[in-house]
Amino acid sequence: MPTVRETTYHLLRAWGLTTVFGNPGSNELPFLDGFPSDFRYVLGLHEGAVLAMADGYAQATGRPALVNLHSAAGLGNAMGNLANARASQTPLVVTAGQQARAMIGLGSVLAEPAMTRVPEPQVKWSFEPARAQDVPRALSEAFHLATLPPAGPVFVSLPLDDWAQEVDVDEVAHLATRRVRSAGAAVPEVVEELAGRLSRAQAPVLVVGPEADDERAFELVVALAERLAVPVWTAPTPPRCPFPTRHPLWQGVLPPSIAGVSEHLAGHDLVLVLGAPVFRYHAYRPGPWLPEGTELVAVSADPSSAARAAFGDALVADVASVAAQLLDALPATPVRPTPAPVRRPALAPDPADAPFTADGVFALMARTLPAGVRLVNESTSNTAQFWEHLDLSRPRGLFFPAAGGLGFGLPAAVGAALADPTRPVVAVLGDGAVQYGVVGLWSAVQWNLPITFLVMRNGSYGALRSFVDQLGVSGAPGLDLPDIDAGRLAEGYGLPSRRITDGAELAAELAAVAPDRGPRLLELPITAETRKLG
Repeated sequence: MPTVRETTYHLLRAWGLTTVFGNPGSNELPFLDGFPSDFRYVLGLHEGAVLAMADGYAQATGRPALVNLHSAAGLGNAMGNLANARASQTPLVVTAGQQARAMIGLGSVLAEPAMTRVPEPQVKWSFEPARAQDVPRALSEAFHLATLPPAGPVFVSLPLDDWAQEVDVDEVAHLATRRVRSAGAAVPEVVEELAGRLSRAQAPVLVVGPEADDERAFELVVALAERLAVPVWTAPTPPRCPFPTRHPLWQGVLPPSIAGVSEHLAGHDLVLVLGAPVFRYHAYRPGPWLPEGTELVAVSADPSSAARAAFGDALVADVASVAAQLLDALPATPVRPTPAPVRRPALAPDPADAPFTADGVFALMARTLPAGVRLVNESTSNTAQFWEHLDLSRPRGLFFPAAGGLGFGLPAAVGAALADPTRPVVAVLGDGAVQYGVVGLWSAVQWNLPITFLVMRNGSYGALRSFVDQLGVSGAPGLDLPDIDAGRLAEGYGLPSRRITDGAELAAELAAVAPDRGPRLLELPITAETRKLG
């Protein structure tokens, strides 16, 4: 009979999980014994980076990724980025090696009797098989649960002595060929009702979120907005880019406060939200949920967010399916005049000498970067300027830490580049954010990935400074970051680096971004700027 290990690798192969992101320890070595030649192992030097690399990879591919962490301690190291994965609804099968079964209850080193509790509440499901022969079926359940909407990370604890045990072929005979799918479409009566409300509305508006940022939904949502001839906002605190940022209907990103959202939706009688919670606020500025006389309908595959909302109607369904159904139900031509394009700020002039402004850097990126480049943003002190300037027009083109936890950006860029090396990645990182995921630089070098790390050096946690006045805080310590040299850190991992102080030099570096160019780090001194949230 085959062993649990042999059966598991057969299943992983059938599911397309042949890339393993990990940081191994003694508990994991029995799983890695005789590692198959058609698999690849992506080593991260810290479990937080491992989790974020897998997150970036899964978001970029749209398919689950497999993570193998070391014991409860390694799982704990990954928790910050596990929170980001949960918030972004990333399909991850997260595993950790447990001690030998006979050792678990003895207080042994690397044993954790309550292992399944460690990742909660940041996973959809957490499980430790009752016997070795249950490992393949447990991994099958994990794989399907991770992908079913709302997608997200799941966890399986794997005792180290399970892998060599034999498993009855009959128990696992059908696991590799099973398909578990969600239908997702709305019933005709609901589609007819929603289409009628949209047609009767005098001034509807569309708000789109991360569920619209995939190959199935992206163009359908654009077509629906054009059919309705309505302005389009991106939902607050977006981790993805669900609508082309230079489309004439796109208005920008809604502010992350209750009052701010209500103010920006004034004048609209119906709000259709596609693929976003209602809403993910950040700054506390209270006010009415919606303007007086405004109704809201939200379509999302997430029943929890649908139930949690404090206002509006909700339809739990697949965004792409509902968008297609609405296009079939609505008149073939727009039912109202197309609104005038929003007035956008002029692109800032090319920066001359450092310190640069964030506006100047992002405007230069918009003018200079080749088409198709993927972006990762973890420069949180200038996110507003980032959205104002960049031209994003393709699905899966932008990734941002959905839970707001630092340490996602740098290693997520590694995962995104591994997913498709033909699409180079530019990672815009704050000098503070770099420190949370710096070990990811080593992995970028080992795989010679086409990543340009742009480190925006302002010498502080600039995002926190934007909260100082809003929260009435003064004299807070820990906001300054003097004497960090990101370039020298990069060189310690074998990564070429440069400090850029001339605008023309920066333009040349950005124009040179290409799939056949290996990783590099560019440190850009920038001015310290803060913008009020909400």
